[in-house]
This record gives sequence, structure tokens and C-alpha cells, in this order.
Amino acid sequence: MMRLSHLLRSSLAATALLAATAHAAPQYVAAGSPLPRFHLLKEGSHRYLRYLQAADSNTPLDIWQRDIRFEGKRVTIRQRWDAVGKSPSVKWLDSSFEAGTLRPLSHTRITQKDGKKTVEGFAFAPDKVTGLPDLPGNTQKALSVPSAEPAFNFEADMELLQALPLAEGYEAQLVLYHPGGPAAPARYTFRVAGSEAIAGPAGPVDCWVVTTDYNQPGTVSKFWFARATQLMVRQESRMPDGRLLVKTLID
Repeated sequence: MMRLSHLLRSSLAATALLAATAHAAPQYVAAGSPLPRFHLLKEGSHRYLRYLQAADSNTPLDIWQRDIRFEGKRVTIRQRWDAVGKSPSVKWLDSSFEAGTLRPLSHTRITQKDGKKTVEGFAFAPDKVTGLPDLPGNTQKALSVPSAEPAFNFEADMELLQALPLAEGYEAQLVLYHPGGPAAPARYTFRVAGSEAIAGPAGPVDCWVVTTDYNQPGTVSKFWFARATQLMVRQESRMPDGRLLVKTLID
């Protein structure tokens, strides 16, 4: 009886150790590897409202539309940002990816603000991101950013997370780069912290709650992905001034 009890305790300890070890090792998702739930990405459009929330006010920032299209062996994600407020602007993003992996191929960003048009274009390669040389008016033509590992396009993080095998305790580590941004390509960790039902456009939605600190220890950004479709329903990020930046699905 004593030996059986000892074996049981040893088995439970080993199970706990294995669970802790698994939790401590996020799954690295390499750019170019097949995404387990890529099939959850569907053609169509979705709109989000972005606003800043303070203790006694909500300040709208913009309406954000994302369109997904499948074109043979490629996926195209087009975005439009219509900003409101004292300085209205419009921004168009056009990104292409390899189907099945979301390995980024190209990315263009056109911003219209205060009567000025700014054009930016980028090409993704396994070892670097460069400016598109033949894009007319490209202000990023001379860009060349080395990447020690193939990087995903940060502008498509919502779709990328949607295509991962979200589950209780799942953690993923991905190399992300914001085209033309000041930060170099880097690994970021996203963790499924639990599940929760939140309000959606058509009623309550059962969601996976995903968190990340974007490599800024002490900060937490939270995403809510519908468990059935893994479509992002909401995101919240605390700003340096204490206000909460909210992105919420409105259609």
C-alpha cells in the first residue's frame, strides 16, 4: 500500500512537471510553416471601431475595415482606416501572403492626410525586408532591414492568430515586423490565458482570451477571439497615459 501511494505521488509529480515544462516552452511558429487553422480564414469584410476609453469619456479614433480575398495560391488582406477628429485622414493597406502559411510577400501603405499623399511599399524575403523599387512614389524605396529569422507581417497579426490552434494554456512565439517601423523584427509571445463570454454585434460570444506584453514587461494587451471561428471580437491595450485603447467588432 505504501509503495502504491509512493508511485501515485511520483506519477502526479511527474505529470505536474511535464505540464509546467510544456507551459514554459511556447510553440515557435515559423513564417512559411502551414498554419493548423488556416481554414478558419474566410473571404469577406469586417469592420472595427477603435476608440480611447478614459474614466469618464470615450474618444473615437477611426473605423477600420479589413477585407480578405483568396487569389489562387495567394491571400490578399486589404485594410482601410477612416480617422475622425481634428485631423481626419484615410489610410489604405494592401498586403499579399502565401496561402496556407500567411508568409508575407508584399505590403503597401498609402496615407492621405492634410492634403498630402504618402506612399510606402515593402517586399518580404526570408532574410530581410526591403522597399519595393518599382512602386511609383515609394518613400521607403531605400529601406533594407535584415531579419535573422523569416518574419511575419505585424499588420496581419489578427488573421495570423486566428489561424493558430488556440486552446487552454496554448502559447505561441512568432517573429513579427511592422513594415517601415522603428523596431527590428523580433519574437513575440502570445498566450491563451483562458476563456470568457463577451458582448458581440449579435449577442454574447464565447471567446478565447489571448494576452501578450509585446516585449514590454509590465504591460498586457488582451484579445478576445470567438471560439467557434477564432475571429477577433475585441482587443484592449493600456496606453502610457493610462487610457485604454479598444478595438471592437461592429459588424
